[in-house]
Amino acid sequence: MKHLFLLILLVISGLNSTALAQNFDADNPLHQILQKHPQFFKRIMNSPDSFRVQIVYTQINRNKKNKASFREFSYRLNNQEYFYPASTVKMPIALLALEKINELAIPGLTMNSIMITDSASDAQDVVYNQPNTIDGAPTIANYIKQIFLVSDNDAFNRLYEFLGPDYIQQKLRAKGYPDAIIRHRLQVNKTLEQQLNTNPVKFYDSLGNLIYEQPAQASKGKFAATPFELGKGYMKGGKLVEFPFSFLNKNRIYLQDLHHILQSVIFPERTKKKSRFRLSEEDYAFVKKYMQIYPGASDSPSYDTSYYYDTYCKFLLQGSERKTLFPQVKIYNKVGDAYGFLLDVAYVVDEVNQVEFLLSAVISCNTDGIFNDDKYEYDSLGFPFMRDLGIAIYNSELMRKGKLPIIK
Repeated sequence: MKHLFLLILLVISGLNSTALAQNFDADNPLHQILQKHPQFFKRIMNSPDSFRVQIVYTQINRNKKNKASFREFSYRLNNQEYFYPASTVKMPIALLALEKINELAIPGLTMNSIMITDSASDAQDVVYNQPNTIDGAPTIANYIKQIFLVSDNDAFNRLYEFLGPDYIQQKLRAKGYPDAIIRHRLQVNKTLEQQLNTNPVKFYDSLGNLIYEQPAQASKGKFAATPFELGKGYMKGGKLVEFPFSFLNKNRIYLQDLHHILQSVIFPERTKKKSRFRLSEEDYAFVKKYMQIYPGASDSPSYDTSYYYDTYCKFLLQGSERKTLFPQVKIYNKVGDAYGFLLDVAYVVDEVNQVEFLLSAVISCNTDGIFNDDKYEYDSLGFPFMRDLGIAIYNSELMRKGKLPIIK
């Protein structure tokens, strides 16, 4: 009777009863929050398959010893429903770059060593400097800063080349993410073979002495195909091709995996040892700092804040708002947007009001089904959804009873 009564109420409020009967769980607080705010989520919940929405939400509770425990909930989580992960793949790559430095354990080799990217073919880029840093030096540390501050594609590409797709696949599989596939650079036009072949890299100390040299690598890994075709057409050479757009051989990582990777960074002590990244306390502090601060708070690299505004890479709770809506809230996250998909993977904490939670979401903003036409509804659909979802969860957390204080 309870479930029937709730469904009747939802129909009265104007929501589609068939969709909700399939997707609504009265015992799931995430579902309750969505149905409580039809003014924000009615359009999406009326036709959730069209927007390919997936959400993961983790409530965090602490005991008297400040030990965190987790309750995870989801909406439409479906590993068989492909979404393009865009820049969210930069998060595990940044973490693996630090892990590889630690594993190499070469005297003098650190995240701050000068990293020179050479080439083994005409298809590969050569990188000798990093213009927006104080000293112009390309380093693992500076690339990671750029990844989290402004989601820099070139920074990701350099770390991808340092790691190589085989190392990435091996490491993510060992950590419990066997279906994750990161096998290409971002925003560069290369063949699959060129994507799988990575550059030679050299590391130097501040005096110019060679510390470590890594030769060019050709991938020998076996990667699952991503035989997904979406939409009804795509633009190519200025012309419309009336055939679904293929994501064959694109990157893939599940939303829940991204959610758990972030959780392992924020709560390494509450993560199984095999699933943790091999990072030092200094590494964790460094990563979390640049996950959270705004571009304007960085002096090296430095950014034009008229373009890279404070909330440039903060979608949940903020959307496309340039003004920080919740100044007391800290958001540790990684966003992504490409091919009409908008994503954010975030840990949200408000120590003033004793609120903390993990929230990850993806939505497709391509209502006309045409790819590469630059007509994605990020501003009218995606950003408002991310803002309203984050605010709805945050407000719900403000009212949640029985929590103990966060002790930092």
